[in-house]
Amino acid sequence: MKRILKYAAKYKVLFLIPTMAMMVFVVLDLLNPIISRRIIDDVILKGEYHILAKLLLLLVAITIGKAVAGYIREFMFDYAGSKAVKDIRKDLFDHIQSMPFEFFDKTNTGEIMSRTTEDVNNIWQVIGFTFGFFMEQILFFVVGIIMMFITEWRLALACLALIPFIGYYAINLEKKIGEAYDKISDQNAVLNTTAQENIAGVRLVKAFGREKYEISKFFKENEKNYALNIGRAKIVGDYYPKIEFLTNIVMLVVICIGGYMVIRGYMTIGDLFAFNWYVTMIVWPMRLMGFMTNNFAQCSASAKKIFAIMDIEPAIKSPESPAKPRRSVGELSFQKVSLKYEKNHVLKDINFHVKPGETLAIMGATGSGKSSISNLIGRFYDVSEGGIILDGVDIRRMDLKDLRRSISVVMQDTFLFSDTIEENIKFGAVDATREQIVAAAKAACIHDFVEGLELGYRTVIGERGVGLSGGQKQRIAIARALLKNSRLLVLDDATSALDMETEYQLQRALKSIKGLTKIIIAHRISAVKEANEILLLDKGVVVERGTHQSLLWKKGRYYEIYRQQYKDIDAVEEEVI
Repeated sequence: MKRILKYAAKYKVLFLIPTMAMMVFVVLDLLNPIISRRIIDDVILKGEYHILAKLLLLLVAITIGKAVAGYIREFMFDYAGSKAVKDIRKDLFDHIQSMPFEFFDKTNTGEIMSRTTEDVNNIWQVIGFTFGFFMEQILFFVVGIIMMFITEWRLALACLALIPFIGYYAINLEKKIGEAYDKISDQNAVLNTTAQENIAGVRLVKAFGREKYEISKFFKENEKNYALNIGRAKIVGDYYPKIEFLTNIVMLVVICIGGYMVIRGYMTIGDLFAFNWYVTMIVWPMRLMGFMTNNFAQCSASAKKIFAIMDIEPAIKSPESPAKPRRSVGELSFQKVSLKYEKNHVLKDINFHVKPGETLAIMGATGSGKSSISNLIGRFYDVSEGGIILDGVDIRRMDLKDLRRSISVVMQDTFLFSDTIEENIKFGAVDATREQIVAAAKAACIHDFVEGLELGYRTVIGERGVGLSGGQKQRIAIARALLKNSRLLVLDDATSALDMETEYQLQRALKSIKGLTKIIIAHRISAVKEANEILLLDKGVVVERGTHQSLLWKKGRYYEIYRQQYKDIDAVEEEVI
């Protein structure tokens, strides 16, 4: 709760207003039993009817005052709490954005969604309502006890004898229900992940007719969630009736002992009425202990999950004194680069140098480490050994934003937002003009397709590009990268879904862009044959390197790939000879 209170402290003035309104509300409520006692003792029993009108008007004024103070209290606590929670959600999201790929490799999307939505909302419930309500009940409790002793101290002692027992059950309830909510929070994340994955892959599920299996999988996780919530309900059911029973005993003590004291003349009927009102002030907080404990436990469990993420220090971050290249020309070098993932070598001793405007192609079987090179260039992962030099500066010495601003990447898994085609293309250059967007689309060979749509560039595409073919999505992603206008372009298997003719046109368009350095990762010979140098990877190691022609002359692995793809041995032999 301390870290949550730090966020709330930023808006202490906003919280002070409802706190003052709450105190006014309590004071006004405190006047009710005093006035009621006078009505009973002085007006009804003594016949002083001339003061009745004034007392009734005073009760009306108190009621109106309580309504105004109550409105201010409720609205301002909600308002201030919403501001504090907005900051928590923003800081959490900002921190998640700063995390490297490795964090997302190990953390499910459903879990992250649970933290940013459900768990943050649990904190808002406490900051915006329960915490203020809790302080109000504490105030009622303290004031009620004071007034009970002022009215009749002996009866007050008899009532308060039961308070320690109520406190014991309340503390145990808070402890056990906190543990229960911790488990529920974890299971909610699993449930959200299951639902998110199923919805994201619904087309695959239907294509394979696996609806029943997925329903069964969700049902199992839902059953676990149900069981945990039933367990929480049993905890509340075990403790809350005991608290309720003891609070009712307090009321019974007031009726029995208080009635006896009235008969014996130690108290008036008005005193007993007022005393009963004060007892209600301390009984209600105890009766609501279960409700408030519930909310605080939820908040505590959620806060642990949220701050556990926020306490993770990003392994990849900008240096304190970043270095800047003298000029951005797209010159790239890998110097004895190795990458380990969980003690296994993904890449080992990779060396190459790409001059400005040149093209380096990387080929290899699935799992050979091709995409890892792409991820290292953008410093989405850090090298285990060696160094990567961009425009004369080790990328670990560069500011992350500057580094990634100088690189355009088209990733293997093409991602498009559920937005217009125009907004998707200008994602990396938000201030781009329509002319620049069209030029990038033409270079990516997607302009004619877009123009053929009814709304053109303002056509809204579905989530992740639903409704577009794989090739269309890839070309929009390439247009997005080209519009960014970086000196280094990395295409990670970005033309795999294109037909040969479109791929040829795209290669011609890319070749015409002067000064653009290209790293092309591909499986097809047609995508790499024009490169200045081709690297062939196998299990993270460069096994062959050279130009297209020189690799064919070697008649090694590259030659075999060429034969498999073109299946025309005579043509191969003729080209080699």
